[in-house]
Amino acid sequence: MMTNASKIPQLFLRMALGIGFILPVMDRLGWLGAAGAPGVAWGNWSSFVSYTNTLVPFLNAQLAGVMALIATIAEMLFGIMLIVGYKIKWAALGSFLLTLTFALCMGIFLSPRAPFNYSVFTDSAAGLLLATVPVYQWSIDNYLLAKKR
Repeated sequence: MMTNASKIPQLFLRMALGIGFILPVMDRLGWLGAAGAPGVAWGNWSSFVSYTNTLVPFLNAQLAGVMALIATIAEMLFGIMLIVGYKIKWAALGSFLLTLTFALCMGIFLSPRAPFNYSVFTDSAAGLLLATVPVYQWSIDNYLLAKKR
């Protein structure tokens, strides 16, 4: 049984991870400003695909574009699922695997410090931790579970 003390942290973790996935997607689609604007990492799709190619240099540019698209779709889905609280355990496990892969690629192909500079291992660990929570308060999952009872 979940105590009151753990209800707020699991919700905060879900929101932080969910928003943490959606904002970079908005950035790479140019919705947060143009490339080079303050606080904008990519600003457009082609800059993101180019960055993706640096993380997976063993793929050609076309396959890197496919990987960029797959990662973007996964991030958007995981972000939405975590925020609304639907299939949280699966979204959390998926976010763990996605961010772990991202962190390892950053560490291997950029520098060992890169995933730590951007807290990617922390995001990955947060997804794994969230997947272990027994009850997700204030979620569609919890509503559906209560409805079954």
